[in-house]
Amino acid sequence: MKIKDLRTSFVNSLSKFYDSEEVLSFFYLLSEEILGLTRVSIAINLDKIISDNQVSDFDCAKKRLESQEPVQYIIGKTNFYGLPFVVNKNVLIPRPETEELVDWIIKDQINQNDPITILDIGTGSGCIAISLAKKIPRAEVYAIDISELAIKVAEENAKINKVNITFIKADILVSRDIIGDFDIIVSNPPYVRELEKREIKPNVLDNEPEEALFVPDDQPLVFYEKITSLAKNKLKKEGVLYFEINQYLGLETKDMIENLGFISVEIRKDLFENERMIKACLD
Repeated sequence: MKIKDLRTSFVNSLSKFYDSEEVLSFFYLLSEEILGLTRVSIAINLDKIISDNQVSDFDCAKKRLESQEPVQYIIGKTNFYGLPFVVNKNVLIPRPETEELVDWIIKDQINQNDPITILDIGTGSGCIAISLAKKIPRAEVYAIDISELAIKVAEENAKINKVNITFIKADILVSRDIIGDFDIIVSNPPYVRELEKREIKPNVLDNEPEEALFVPDDQPLVFYEKITSLAKNKLKKEGVLYFEINQYLGLETKDMIENLGFISVEIRKDLFENERMIKACLD
């Protein structure tokens, strides 16, 4: 089969499930993985014949996409902040808005030279901790997660990106203390309320780990409250707390953080104009 015929068949098969641009993006991602060809290479090799095995690999991927499985899980990897990460169903797929949070922290550190310690709570794939360790080489980085399987993924990603991270398995909701003191504590904890499930696409709802996404409707800030309380005691003088937050609960989250003793609490919007990040400082 020629590449151009494969592309036409692929797009036609998935057009009832996704819009055409999204289907094409899937095709090009899979082409890099299965054929070893970039989008530009595809454009100049449309008449290239591909093997039956490669056609079969595309058919398999197509079936998984029809069942709403994320393409990142199908190819087993993604990019975050310009870095490669392996992903599977034990971890959330890193989001662009989380890149914005990481970028905020890195830019805040750009004119600093002293060694710092950073703690990432609920690390998942390790995307926040690893990106910070990579971009702030003077940082000593620690990362916590409740899931041993998630930590294994994060450890693999740390090796891929050649950074040293101290990973700790712990349930932050029952932890009474954290070893060490930190200049920065950052977290992208679960924050989607059960009532917001109707807004979640099936490819996320049916595939990504629920424990990393959802919180009870009557306790939407449960992780933020616990992490903020711990941070008050574990941040060094002039330490900073960063969160990714629920876009609908920005003011509530800000008020809670201020009530627990933080100052200069700043909410920042993401590229989609959603209130998605918070920064808070100690005295």
